[in-house]
Amino acid sequence: MDDLGRSPLMAPTDCRALETEYRGRSVLLTGHTGFKGGWLAVWLNALGAQVNGLALEPDTVPSFFEDAKVNEVCRGAFGDVRDLDTVRRVVRETRPAVIFHLAAQSLVRRSYEDPVATIATNVLGTVHLLEALRLERVRAAVVVVTSDKCYENREWVYGYRELDPMGGRDPYSASKGAAEIMVHCFRASYFPPERLAHHGVAVATARAGNVIGGGDWAKDRILPDAVRALTAGAPVPVRNPASIRPWSHVLEPLHGYLRLGAALLGPEAERFCEPWNFGPAPENACSVALLIEEFLDAWGAGSSIHTSAPASPPEAGILRLSIDKAITRLGWTPKWSLRQAIDRTAAWYRAWERGARGDELRALCLRQIAELHADRQDA
Repeated sequence: MDDLGRSPLMAPTDCRALETEYRGRSVLLTGHTGFKGGWLAVWLNALGAQVNGLALEPDTVPSFFEDAKVNEVCRGAFGDVRDLDTVRRVVRETRPAVIFHLAAQSLVRRSYEDPVATIATNVLGTVHLLEALRLERVRAAVVVVTSDKCYENREWVYGYRELDPMGGRDPYSASKGAAEIMVHCFRASYFPPERLAHHGVAVATARAGNVIGGGDWAKDRILPDAVRALTAGAPVPVRNPASIRPWSHVLEPLHGYLRLGAALLGPEAERFCEPWNFGPAPENACSVALLIEEFLDAWGAGSSIHTSAPASPPEAGILRLSIDKAITRLGWTPKWSLRQAIDRTAAWYRAWERGARGDELRALCLRQIAELHADRQDA
């Protein structure tokens, strides 16, 4: 590993194509103190990008940001995307060529408790980023990450497509649908793809399903709750065992975001200024009960207990994504089976449990990134 935390394991894979696009570029990553943002910061640094972050301080203990020492691979600024002046200042100072906007309030149950903060962060935070680009006249490729929950969920068995209507019955889902609408508004009003040569802002949205992976410590998420229970010697609490979700390892959608960002930097960028779904293969969509069963097997111990209550806030029973567009037009496909994703997630948490931190933990992240690249190359 070199002094910037990059690993030689990154070299002999399809990583080279991404490295060509990102090496030496200034990248702004909002939400770099979060779970997905931290993983993306490590990956971008390994690709040779100059990574700058904007986010609130970590709100969990432990946190991926602290344990993997993400600050060593990402020059971060602590700030709130709800403050336009802060966002403008960071955009002005970093002059990014690429922006990945991941800063968000990302928990459904928390959105019921604090809908105003959820909507302000997820909707106005997105507006502030786009407005900062407009006011500062920065030319950039922009990937705004929303959620599969942005769709009006009718509990259909087939996957939602990018042209399906936005909606949301809970504050979180509604905020993500609204964020998508605001991106569409700014793209149509200020950054039309047909005038890209004039304004220089190529903006797309990315919608991913439920992700798993080492380093997620959020409250009320199934595998973080499982790890907390297992390390305490308690049964794993399961609220909605029959709920079906499109599970992916965190690296799968992150690879999609990187591919989309590269397309927005390319000569045909205007063709990619659209929404995109990044989810698992259809067979990876499964119930919470099956996910926990597989995770306990990978962990090697433990049991589960059903803890749902009639007064619990409602959550969707089934949600699937169609990824045909990303496969056909971006050439992106998910590579890991559900069990492969679970095994790598369990391995990360086991390493953390044994005391891996800092360089050792980042090295494990980089090995898993290299494994994903190798599997993509072999497929």
